Amino acid sequence: MNIKITPIALPSSTPAFSLQQFYARYGILAALIALCIFLSFSNQYFMSWGNWADILRQTSINGILAIGMTFVVLTAGIDLSVGAILAFAGMVSAWLVAGDNSHGVTTSLLAGLGFGALLGAVNGLLVARLSVPPFVATLGMLSAARGLTYIYNDGMPVSDLPDDFLEIGAGYVWQVPVPILIFVAVIAISWFVLRYTIYGRYIYAVGGNAKSAKTSGISTRKVLFAVYVVSGLLAALAGILLASRTTAALPQAGVSYELDAIAAVVIGGTSLSGGTGSLGGTVVGALLIGVINNGLNLLGVSSYYQQVIKGVIIVGAVLLDASRKKQ
Repeated sequence: MNIKITPIALPSSTPAFSLQQFYARYGILAALIALCIFLSFSNQYFMSWGNWADILRQTSINGILAIGMTFVVLTAGIDLSVGAILAFAGMVSAWLVAGDNSHGVTTSLLAGLGFGALLGAVNGLLVARLSVPPFVATLGMLSAARGLTYIYNDGMPVSDLPDDFLEIGAGYVWQVPVPILIFVAVIAISWFVLRYTIYGRYIYAVGGNAKSAKTSGISTRKVLFAVYVVSGLLAALAGILLASRTTAALPQAGVSYELDAIAAVVIGGTSLSGGTGSLGGTVVGALLIGVINNGLNLLGVSSYYQQVIKGVIIVGAVLLDASRKKQ
């Protein structure tokens, strides 16, 4: 008696894996493209260069903040003080360059960047040296830096800024807004640091497993200290750009900007638990938020509803991060 055994074909897991891999790598980019296609049909002005110049100019502020936040989040930290540091650095730079007693644009820029790095260094000392939880340390800095901003000029805005300073945020080079060029330069430098330097590898190592990184000889305290300095420095740069673009430094500038920066980082695929993520994802996440803001304005959506939509986006970003960790 001959018995013929027919092998049973088991379902292949390759398609599911490929779909999951595509979702993890390109899901946010696909969402950005789909949103742009939808808005291009919804409003005739969306795809114009003038509108995209506005989108990129506005995104440059949040994008620079988000890049600094990426350095911090990759180490499993958080920086809630970037909006307040942005306001303080912008106020310092504007005050030094405004009026008859101007100290010059170069001096004002260096002072603003220096104070941003200094406040970031305080965050770094609290987290790296004194082991204060990042949430608590940067929440305290948020309040302190905001208070310093109001104290600096008695709660009054600084205006009457010279043209040389205003060119930083409102000028053009070959029909391209200067903030966009600065944003691209920050992206290039940060990408090189994270991808091709030992310091970049150390950031991923500390975020992935701080104990193992320390055991392998990495100075985790120095790495943690440095990422908060970077975050403070880039927040200061964003503050200078914002003050220049709006032609005045406002003490209330940057309120809730940290939420948009965190949302851009998490939407872009960087895990809040550290060790996983990319700068490219952060940039796409910042662009997505910028396109959403611009699209809602073009469609005439009330600013009150925009706040609700932003809140939903932030919660969705956290849920997306949790889903990634489970997978």
